[in-house]
Amino acid sequence: MTRTTIAATVLAATALGALGAGLGASSPAYADQRGDHGRAATYLLAGDPVDADNPAGSKFEGIGADERRGRFYVSEVTGGEIHRGQVGVPRTQEWLGGDGVDGRYTARGIAVDAQGRVYIAGGPNGIGDGGVDNGRPDLWVYGANGRLLAALRTPGEDVFLNDVTIGPDGAAYFTDSNDAQIFRVADGRNGWAVRRWADATDTIARETGFNLGGIVLTRDQKAFVVAQGNTGKLWRFTWKDRKVSRVRTGGADLVNADGLVLRGNRLLVVRNFSKRLAHLQLSPDGRKARLVRQRATAPDRVLTTAAELRGQVLYVDSKFDEEVASAPYEVIADPTR
Repeated sequence: MTRTTIAATVLAATALGALGAGLGASSPAYADQRGDHGRAATYLLAGDPVDADNPAGSKFEGIGADERRGRFYVSEVTGGEIHRGQVGVPRTQEWLGGDGVDGRYTARGIAVDAQGRVYIAGGPNGIGDGGVDNGRPDLWVYGANGRLLAALRTPGEDVFLNDVTIGPDGAAYFTDSNDAQIFRVADGRNGWAVRRWADATDTIARETGFNLGGIVLTRDQKAFVVAQGNTGKLWRFTWKDRKVSRVRTGGADLVNADGLVLRGNRLLVVRNFSKRLAHLQLSPDGRKARLVRQRATAPDRVLTTAAELRGQVLYVDSKFDEEVASAPYEVIADPTR
């Protein structure tokens, strides 16, 4: 069955307002968390209480950065809430509600475009229990003011949208953790729509666990580099003709690769449950990468994704290693602590 677009007339969640005073000044209690140049070393996320409706506590995964406005957005897996923070302000706020708001019960990767529009991957939101299609959206697009612009279904079945990045054309590109596919989302002549942009299932074998995840645009902006977490492989998708090839990494161990961050020619690979952060030197065209070093991340955290914001890389502490997640819930700047 072909999935169709859920009209963007789905009622939007009322934005919780500008960050205002709540994010405009830091609390003295958190003054010691300030980093250099007005940046914070730790950002606190507001989580849900553990109760009958939320027995696992709050767990998090995706992060997207708005460089122009100095903001970042974090997704909550348990419920689908979206949290927003500001550079240098240690407290974040819940920006968008979850638990069914706009059809969202969980959320994964996030990206922000030049206009401040926020793209949210829904993971298994549209799959449902037992793999049965439940009619819910697979992704959402919001304006910088929190207004819902689109709630979309992807074509095909059993799609698990994991991560997202902005392409050279300004469109958003989402990876699928169930199959080797990439989906493109853009606002066109007939409104917002999603289409399958690349299908690499004849090249990349579907393996048990999470397949395609983290995605970045190469330095020359001619290809995407995508992580396949369950195998530890990196794949290159050319933007012009969508050809797929394996990135030559010299046998570097990248199993459990999750979030990717490209800083110049340095590619950071967050290896969630391996609790390692790999630093690779990536060629401008993304064809090859050389391992520079691997370092251990904090042993009591499972870091998932990361994003660079105004010169600082921010990492999400997912709480995936805790059966019942407990506060504090944090985004951190030092992955080793």
